[in-house]
Amino acid sequence: MTPMKNSQPRVVIVGAGFGGLRAARALRALPVNVVVVYRHNYHLFQPLLYQVATAGLSPDEIAYPVRAILRHDNVEFRLAEVTGVNLAERRLSLSTGELDYDYLILAFGSEMNYFNLDSVQQHGFGLKEIEDAVRIRNHVLNMFELAAQETDSQKRAAELTFVVVGGGPTGVEMAGALSELTRLVLAKDYAHHAAMKPVRIILLEALESILATMPPTLQSAALRTLERKQVEVRFGAAVQSYESDIVTLKSGEKIPARTLIWAAGVQAASLADKLGLPQARQGRIVVSPTLQVLEHPEVFVIGDAAYLEVNGAPLPMLAPVALQQAESVTQNIRRLLQGQSPVEFVYSDPGSLATIGRNAAVARVGRLHWSGFPAWVMWLVVHIVQLIGFRNRLVVLINWAWDYFLYERAVRLIAPE
Repeated sequence: MTPMKNSQPRVVIVGAGFGGLRAARALRALPVNVVVVYRHNYHLFQPLLYQVATAGLSPDEIAYPVRAILRHDNVEFRLAEVTGVNLAERRLSLSTGELDYDYLILAFGSEMNYFNLDSVQQHGFGLKEIEDAVRIRNHVLNMFELAAQETDSQKRAAELTFVVVGGGPTGVEMAGALSELTRLVLAKDYAHHAAMKPVRIILLEALESILATMPPTLQSAALRTLERKQVEVRFGAAVQSYESDIVTLKSGEKIPARTLIWAAGVQAASLADKLGLPQARQGRIVVSPTLQVLEHPEVFVIGDAAYLEVNGAPLPMLAPVALQQAESVTQNIRRLLQGQSPVEFVYSDPGSLATIGRNAAVARVGRLHWSGFPAWVMWLVVHIVQLIGFRNRLVVLINWAWDYFLYERAVRLIAPE
């Protein structure tokens, strides 16, 4: 058990994603001791993870050391895995020992949801961690190297068929980036090989539209852009299994492909299942409107791990939700320290963005909708601003400019995993 520092309350934050870091930064102004516990020593900017997977950026350009972010007298960082929580005694079990708390903020995020498709989980690729992105990049580049030497046309076609499952922002952005990598960059690298001829990028969506949270006009604009980029978009195409080189749909259709990238859904991280707390869809922990856990008002849950309905629908698992919830939780802890009642969380939707590659994106901000180049510029600005660290912003901007003007991807390396 770790003793408390002086007489100030200890606030423990589990997770250093968008919500966890925002809460830690906001709590610096309160008379509390903050301990951030996370299994990685870096914060990962997940919205750009697909660009690492498609050879546009390096992992260090979208990650930043947590200790460098949280340099403050009342904030401490611990590199550890949370293995359990004793809610009655207000104590965390860590891979490195135990840790008591007065207030607990659970911001441990989400993981891939394969919907019990074991074969997809075993043979396909998820995209949630740096390791996932590097593995995809290595695999895609390896497929081209194999195809360049393959004499069997059917095997070569399977090696150069890349299936992305899920028509949400991650799937759309991944499919668009893969298309540009293969058509604009690798086409030059393999100009003298027949390998480039049968390249296919297939986006499978089980529903009847992509970007389901976007207005129909933007859905249509995104679809047209994908088709211009030679991405085959298939609706009503639910995956049943994947056995390393064959994607089988529930319709019975089989697609020969050596690559399947899963972007069809996420769920709360597995820690949520170990807490004994009420859970809802996707394993998310049910919270009150003040973001507190029922029967344990000293425990707050924010971000992807929290389940809170607004107007009959759960809040989306998006970074803006986590950021705003972190601010609300900080306000409520301040109120509790002052003997006041916590206030309910009110979400203000800032809109949504999705890019489909060069000069192409869709954006919704309130009632305003944009597509094409203006939306793409907005997407660039928003993501550059949200990156942590001046060096990361500068390097990412330079890499994007290099890619834009020279049609090159900066990191076409098959690296050790």
